[in-house]
Amino acid sequence: MSATAVFAADCAGLKNLKLDSTEITIAESVTTGTLAVEGEDPMQGLPAFCRVTGIVRPSTDSEIRFEVWLPAEGWNGRLLGVGNGGFAGAIEYRQFVSYLKRGFAVAGSDAGHRAENTDATWAFDHPEKIKDFGWRAVHLTAKDGKQVLTAYYGKPQDHAYFDSCSDGGREALMEAQRFPADYDGILAGAPANAWSSMVAAGIGGMQALMNDPRAYVSDLKLPGIQKAALDACDAQDGVKDGVIADPAQCHFDPEVLLCKAGDRPDCITRPQIETVKTLYAGAKDSHGNLIFPGFTMGDETSWKVWVVGEDPGSSLSAQFVQNYFRYMVTGDPRFNVLTANLDEALKESRDKRAADLDATNPDLGPFIARGGKLILYHGWNDPAISPWNTIAYYNDVKKTIGDAKADSAISLYMVPGMEHCFGGPGATAFGQFGIGTVKGSANGLFDSLQDWVEKGSPDPAVYATKFGAGPDGAPKAVMTRPLCAYPSVAKYSGTGDPNDAANFACALP
Repeated sequence: MSATAVFAADCAGLKNLKLDSTEITIAESVTTGTLAVEGEDPMQGLPAFCRVTGIVRPSTDSEIRFEVWLPAEGWNGRLLGVGNGGFAGAIEYRQFVSYLKRGFAVAGSDAGHRAENTDATWAFDHPEKIKDFGWRAVHLTAKDGKQVLTAYYGKPQDHAYFDSCSDGGREALMEAQRFPADYDGILAGAPANAWSSMVAAGIGGMQALMNDPRAYVSDLKLPGIQKAALDACDAQDGVKDGVIADPAQCHFDPEVLLCKAGDRPDCITRPQIETVKTLYAGAKDSHGNLIFPGFTMGDETSWKVWVVGEDPGSSLSAQFVQNYFRYMVTGDPRFNVLTANLDEALKESRDKRAADLDATNPDLGPFIARGGKLILYHGWNDPAISPWNTIAYYNDVKKTIGDAKADSAISLYMVPGMEHCFGGPGATAFGQFGIGTVKGSANGLFDSLQDWVEKGSPDPAVYATKFGAGPDGAPKAVMTRPLCAYPSVAKYSGTGDPNDAANFACALP
């Protein structure tokens, strides 16, 4: 059944909206400027809006909780879809706030379960919930969100956009590949799109780190590794600023750190060197085939949280890998990463979960045919998902549909010095999640995406900002850089303030 065409003048009328397999649970006007929801600090400074919450049940074992926020005044005619991170389990309210304040109607879900984003126990013996997480929740939220919006405003949105990163980047590509009519413009960051291979490859990384205690790389060693990498490659873009602008041109060899005698924090032992090389190279199967690419050089201290942990087995990667295989793949809560056979685990992961979780189809022809535009971005120093994976997907798309068609609708931005989705030593605020930049258009890549969809061409000059703390504690811009479309990189002119984007230009390596 379609949404009613009757305009719901008083928001509360949306409570009676009839949608397929959907129950509307709340329809209320929020006019106080403040909203408190379970598990979140109170959100303040909100414009007046109509808040609609609901539950979608596409199967007997589904319970997808979603929300749609509709500006009461000043709606800009657009819908913004919000994705999830990790194993999902919660609505990303902070992103709702960012876009609501800019006049967007916003929709998002918990992807079909409620849990911390490293927890996958909800998936144990629940194949329908895995489908909801994998692809169904995002699509149905877009579908219902549009019908709620049309009922409230009396007309559909002019354009629909999606902005998310990590698992949300995977969701973004899933939308472009499976449901090309859901969104007109998609901003997809650090996509975990090769999910079944990526998480399986984590077994290889964990075994390299943990199967031999002598090979474990303590987080105390990371600053020394990072310093050596920066010494080797930092100045390649013309300025030493603690950022390797193009890791593809960096050929740092960790052998220079080999301990000459004993073991000290400023050197690494032979077994540790082999581990570091494995982390850079990526995991391979028993035949030497690459399963998933490795990490880049220049921000190895970020590996503490994601890769090595404060002690063996405590990293976020270890949690994701173990929980995925225990509760999504093997169904064995006693599954042990260290005793697993990597080849067998990879095959089981792909056989059981690729169909629902992988978003690797490079044929974006249907999305492009209806006018869709896709901007990919990835931090060059991402310690969670290898940046080489996004480059590989982008190249696969170009090879599959041809350079001309791809260039008409798809672009990629590799962000120097950015870690996972945001943050890091570089300039990493450029409009993702509604995070603004101080140079060029206020919302950077997202504004460029809008221009591409609505005006026919993207903004040719996109900038990123690095924020620090000002004297009053408020964020202060301390560096700006041009954000260059891959494969171009930003190079210093040789004169002027190296913290000012005006003194850099995008050029091919």
